[in-house]
Amino acid sequence: MQDITTTADVELLINTFYDKVKNDDTIGYIFNEVIGSDWSHHLPVMYKFWNMVLLTIPGYEGYPTYKHLEVNKQVPLKKEHFDRWLLLWYDTIDHLFKGEIADQAKTKAELMANLIHIKIEESAKEGFIQ
Repeated sequence: MQDITTTADVELLINTFYDKVKNDDTIGYIFNEVIGSDWSHHLPVMYKFWNMVLLTIPGYEGYPTYKHLEVNKQVPLKKEHFDRWLLLWYDTIDHLFKGEIADQAKTKAELMANLIHIKIEESAKEGFIQ
């Protein structure tokens, strides 16, 4: 197995991961409800995001935490959703890649999931500032 080193690797990771997510009993409904059947916008955004995070390739412009706060208003996001997302993410990486960047992909995803989950919990409190 090789490490994640190219944009093609990132696209393979994202496509494989979201194929699992779409069909997952725990979190699939969230993505399918919010995104629907047309993933033509979401996937390219994820390619850009993970290319930036893993390969330091510029191109992503957005606010992931804010986006998840908006999703949470439509479909409540809970700790078990983030845990399942991470499990699928780790499984996908382990199935496809091995190396330093693959390990970083796991670590960075865990940090982001924890941060976003904390922000969602905080958003329920009075006086929350985004």
